[in-house]
Amino acid sequence: MSQIHVRGVPGDVAPFVLLPGDPNRARHIAQTYLENVREYTSHRQLLGFTGTYQGVPVSVQTTGMGCPSAAIVAEELARLGARTLIRVGTLGGATPSVAPGDLVIATAAVPNDGTTRQLLGGAPYAPAASFEVNEAAVQAARAQGAPHHVGLIMTEDAFYASTPEHARLWAGRGCWALRWKPAPFSWWPPSAACARRA
Repeated sequence: MSQIHVRGVPGDVAPFVLLPGDPNRARHIAQTYLENVREYTSHRQLLGFTGTYQGVPVSVQTTGMGCPSAAIVAEELARLGARTLIRVGTLGGATPSVAPGDLVIATAAVPNDGTTRQLLGGAPYAPAASFEVNEAAVQAARAQGAPHHVGLIMTEDAFYASTPEHARLWAGRGCWALRWKPAPFSWWPPSAACARRA
């Protein structure tokens, strides 16, 4: 059955899904890195593509902006068969040691957003990423010689509300960056029927 927002059906989505927010970035990733690409959805500009990377089925799915949209997309992808979600895109470095172009590999997200708070009923919980997925990302960054940072990030709702003081405060608490989507990806809803990871 097709989902409400991600207009795909079971079989359209690969077990591994890359999640950029920007539809143009999704198209670029699909056209640049995947073979045998096909678009499975364009509804609401939530572009979705499936192809193969080095023989492995991979999907690229736009999430749109912010946690509410990202949470909807993650839930619907899970219903369509996604098992590993990897957020790809930009973020705001909380410390000057995160230079433009550096990778930040998030181990967990401080959920300073309303979506995660609602999903968890206000419970104090910092969603953590899969160790296996993080380990693979770190190994890939090292193999490429890519500058990278591994650790905690913060998820927020208000893009323009952050101040330099706010960023310094959270950098002092160990956050590498501030982002507007990741926490909902690291927490799978109770409807999850099988092992999933982000």
